[in-house]
Amino acid sequence: MAIDESLTFKPVNIALLTISDTRKASEDTSGDILAGRIEDAGHTLAAREISQDDKNEIAAHLHRWIDDEQIDAVITTGGTGLTGRDVTPEALDRVKDKDIPGFGELFRWISYETIGVSTIQSRACAVIARGTYIFALPGSNGAVKDGWDKILASQLDSRHRPCNFVDLMPRLRER
Repeated sequence: MAIDESLTFKPVNIALLTISDTRKASEDTSGDILAGRIEDAGHTLAAREISQDDKNEIAAHLHRWIDDEQIDAVITTGGTGLTGRDVTPEALDRVKDKDIPGFGELFRWISYETIGVSTIQSRACAVIARGTYIFALPGSNGAVKDGWDKILASQLDSRHRPCNFVDLMPRLRER
């Protein structure tokens, strides 16, 4: 499980959606953390927006980005908890073709090291929708750091071995 420096890095075009009823762009610290990490890794921040905690609004953002051939992946932050307003997983259900169950399982395992059994309250998840990866992370700064640093940084690096999400991108729309 390492980066093979003999391979060429392939930048990924990533859209970032913060989901919150209360945050404004100036207060979007978890979004800022992700945006910085995306760009520091050599990827392109293709779009960045904030959505209300509303299934229809979230799904509309996702559909627009899924249909944009210039966007390879979407990362959302927020709305993955258990309250009535936390509806990000339900919005992903509206657009998905396939679940990536290991993402949420691994996220919660990693998060357990930091927050213990409270990780059970996270519904972090990932799906594929019409050839686009969508990763839903919780909205806390610690959660987005864990999700990016310990999962996505490697899986969105085309040089990561033995395998990575980037190598699969050309085949995601196969039937």
